[in-house]
Amino acid sequence: MKETIAFVGVGRMGANMARRLKDQGYNVTAVFDNHAPLAVELGAEIGAEPAKTLARVNELASVIVTVVTDDKAMRAIFAEQGDSLLVGAKGKLFINCATVSPQVHLDVEVLAQKAGAESLEACMASSITQAREGTLYLMTGGTDAAFQRAEPILKDLSVSLRHIGASGKAAQVKALVNMVMNINTAGLAEGLGLGASLGLDLTMLREVFSQTGADSRVLKTDGEDMQNRDHSCFFSGAHAAKDSGIALSLAHEKGLNLPLAEATKKQYDRMVAEGFGDLDKSGIAELTFPNRGKK
Repeated sequence: MKETIAFVGVGRMGANMARRLKDQGYNVTAVFDNHAPLAVELGAEIGAEPAKTLARVNELASVIVTVVTDDKAMRAIFAEQGDSLLVGAKGKLFINCATVSPQVHLDVEVLAQKAGAESLEACMASSITQAREGTLYLMTGGTDAAFQRAEPILKDLSVSLRHIGASGKAAQVKALVNMVMNINTAGLAEGLGLGASLGLDLTMLREVFSQTGADSRVLKTDGEDMQNRDHSCFFSGAHAAKDSGIALSLAHEKGLNLPLAEATKKQYDRMVAEGFGDLDKSGIAELTFPNRGKK
């Protein structure tokens, strides 16, 4: 593989993607994170330099995978002034995996092209375990040329890879995926919470749900965790609130009223306000089950 790889943002998702590519024989040369100890620890583990600046990242790699938190963080790493991935960007390919607003991906693509680089959004509809195993569900948006250059790398990270279309389009699809997932999760929490209040056997109730119209993917991933109050974080409540907000912003731009999405966003905002935002999204059950509540 002629490309050298760097990662910007090495929390649990970014770090596990870097480990996966290292295992697959890629030359992962640099890692960077605003929380420097994360980069130092991962760099020592996989033999990559914990770069101290974004400009240094570009010096060390031809392909830079970014996995940052939100719109603000994404704009910061592609800032037009100061230390930025736009410094020394000519010839680079940026694969941007964060769940951010579609407009941010469009703006980053323009900035990258102006700097002589390519940009591709690679939206992930999966979680930490899949990142480590290389079984992510990836949706990309950007030019065909950028996708073709990134494709070999992305295939080694994913079990399903779909090129949606132009920049911004994959981010739109990802926003809708997370909006519907969050609605389903909130609905499941209410169903199980009411079942608990009625004194029903929740294991039995989940089995009935799984065999009827109440079945859903989140029932499989979150139902038992809600019942057992196990909210080890794979996708946080804070991220759920952010992502529902992205979808609602798109709806507002189109003049659409989405009452279920609005109600779900309010629930996740409440989850954050009550101190549960760092829990997995299944922690929304803390708001609906009897005898649960504030920390």
